Amino acid sequence: MRLSLRFILPLILVLGLMAYAIVPLVDSLTLRWFIRDLDIRAALVANTMQEPLQEYLRTGSRSKTVAYFTKITQDERIYGIGFCEQPDGTLIATKTFPKSLTCRDLDRFSEPQHRLLNSDREPLHVSVQTLAGEAGETGAVGRLVLVHDMSFIQRRSEETKRYVFYFFIVLGAIVSLITVIVAQLSWRGLVQGMRALLRGEGLLRPVEGIIMPELRPIQKDLRELMREVRSEVQLRDEAQVTWTPETLRQILRNDLRGDDVIVVSNREPYLHVRREGRIEVHRPASGLVTALEPVMRACSGTWIAHGSGSADRDAVDKHDRISVPPERPAYRIRRVWLSAEEEAGYYYGFANEGMWPLCHIAHVRPIFRSDDWNHYVAVNQKFARAVVDEVNSSNPIVLVQDYHFPLLPRMIRERMPDATIITFWHIPWPNPEAFAICPWRAEILDGLLGSSILGFHTQFHCNNFVDTVDRILEARVDRETFSVSYGGLATAVKRYPISIEWPPPPEALQKTTAQCRIEVRQRNGLPEDHLLGIGIDRLDYTKGILERFRAVERLLELQPHWIGKFSFIQIAAPSRSSIPEYQSFEVEVRALAGRINNRFIGGGPPPIILRVEHHEPDQVYEHYRAAELCYVSSLHDGMNLVAKEFIACRDDEQGVLVLSQFTGASRELPEALVVNPYDIDQCAMALHLALVMPPAEQRERIRLMRALIQDFNVYRWAGRMLLDAAGMRVRHRLLGSPRGVVRPLRQGPRQVASRWKA
Repeated sequence: MRLSLRFILPLILVLGLMAYAIVPLVDSLTLRWFIRDLDIRAALVANTMQEPLQEYLRTGSRSKTVAYFTKITQDERIYGIGFCEQPDGTLIATKTFPKSLTCRDLDRFSEPQHRLLNSDREPLHVSVQTLAGEAGETGAVGRLVLVHDMSFIQRRSEETKRYVFYFFIVLGAIVSLITVIVAQLSWRGLVQGMRALLRGEGLLRPVEGIIMPELRPIQKDLRELMREVRSEVQLRDEAQVTWTPETLRQILRNDLRGDDVIVVSNREPYLHVRREGRIEVHRPASGLVTALEPVMRACSGTWIAHGSGSADRDAVDKHDRISVPPERPAYRIRRVWLSAEEEAGYYYGFANEGMWPLCHIAHVRPIFRSDDWNHYVAVNQKFARAVVDEVNSSNPIVLVQDYHFPLLPRMIRERMPDATIITFWHIPWPNPEAFAICPWRAEILDGLLGSSILGFHTQFHCNNFVDTVDRILEARVDRETFSVSYGGLATAVKRYPISIEWPPPPEALQKTTAQCRIEVRQRNGLPEDHLLGIGIDRLDYTKGILERFRAVERLLELQPHWIGKFSFIQIAAPSRSSIPEYQSFEVEVRALAGRINNRFIGGGPPPIILRVEHHEPDQVYEHYRAAELCYVSSLHDGMNLVAKEFIACRDDEQGVLVLSQFTGASRELPEALVVNPYDIDQCAMALHLALVMPPAEQRERIRLMRALIQDFNVYRWAGRMLLDAAGMRVRHRLLGSPRGVVRPLRQGPRQVASRWKA
């Protein structure tokens, strides 16, 4: 309708101006034509009257002359007739003859433009005709004055104006209709042609039955426009921009126009725990929380998570919401409640006994149960309903986090086709052969491909995912642009290496390094000059804690002078303790630590100090700053933010990072001592090198790694995803591409209905 009005309104305006200009012109031309006709008619009447009039004049009968004139004026157009023998003679005229006309005034009516006379009632036309004498006579007999009534001309002029007005109305309606039809057809063809150009198709190729060779002149300009749209985001990202919370807020304000930002994860950033009759607020040990919590403080959105704290229900309002952080609320948490059966099947069962070992090649056999899958589907549906409840528009930005919710993107897409869904997979993605173990592999892939953007930490994981889709689903995989077209929806598969907050939070640096060294050593009964290594992990078999302890043992075997001078503090937050595999793993960790301590203690400080308990962030930061080295020995890890947290906390530019080559962080931090955690001798030598590394070399390595974390911080990680989402929205508006079209799967015996069966 708007497009039609753009054509119709100017057209109506132009036609109106034309009518306004043409009507006076037509009126003037009509008057001129009628005056000319009246002059011709007056000459004809005068010629007809000449002989009878001469006869009446010879007889000198004035009354007969007047009677003759009166008889002729019965014509409706002749208003009056008069005759003058001399210029100043007596006027013989009918009673209707204008009183203002005298024989002396007749000369002024000789010119055509001066033949109009305005009377009190109507306009008159005066025609003066000279009557010649009879044959043989010389000179003129006199002048005959014919006065015509012009009121009929005025009536016809009004009719003419009316006809012209109606004509332009009809003309405008016809032209508008034709214009709208042609414009719609032309616009449709132009849009189709532009889409073909932007997709890179040939100009002379039929596009839905329409050939658009006339677009050739603008081909370069259109493609340049799209390059600018795509590169604008990239330029801003690659430019020397300081990525801060304010940068994220500007992205939301300028590029996403303040749209809803919803984060969905299983783990909540703050949990309320009842302890000794009072409620305490804790921040769980989680790399996901560490990364996303500062982003949400910048975006002021809503974080939907499982309410797992013992006092979580007591802290929320009637809508299950609570504003956080407690000291300075910046965003809100919407808690979703799960029954004990749901938590056991969805979280402990399918997610952590199935998906977690499947994706981490850590030599633990994944377990898949149909009951766990049913709970997994039901919980994903419950979170999808929570997302719909929390959004305020039909096209929110939804950030789905991790392996707990691979079905959620498709469920959200079915409810909100226009939503921009960014799914980030925080753990590794295995190769197609390993992933094929999962009985519900097709359903999981289908759910993930409901995303607009699917992110991984490394390009290797992106490659594995695309290979898996290509192997399992009937989808079109574009390896040049790394996108998957499935079910009528294109999903971009991108690499987004996650990072941490920069600058580090104030509580990380509130104590000096010297103060942290003293307090940590005093708390553990260690001498002031005692050297420390630190490991911060959940108590999980993928973190390589056993391999870490064996490396410490081997170090003391190869370099016995470190006995009694070096200890390794392992902080291991309890995790998934209801799962048998984790229970047996904790027993094994404690047993190995005890055996090594018994072997090397010798009356001095123990070589391994194991703390299986939760530590608040400020306590973790204190250990980072107190240690000489940090050892990250993950057997398989998507990124591992402990490595980056250690580097960020070392503003003294001292300390050494020993890093497993099987972490995503090893791709970004080559200045660390990168090791194979399965090679115990190599890891032991790396620990020795870290302990003897000169301060100058430590400083050079730390500076390079801190500079990278400063530039590639968590705000840049989130900003890149949001900017890609903004660019995707611009392309959707330009191209009008369909979104959210759901297509049935075709996997043979396992039908679509079984996917969502709870």
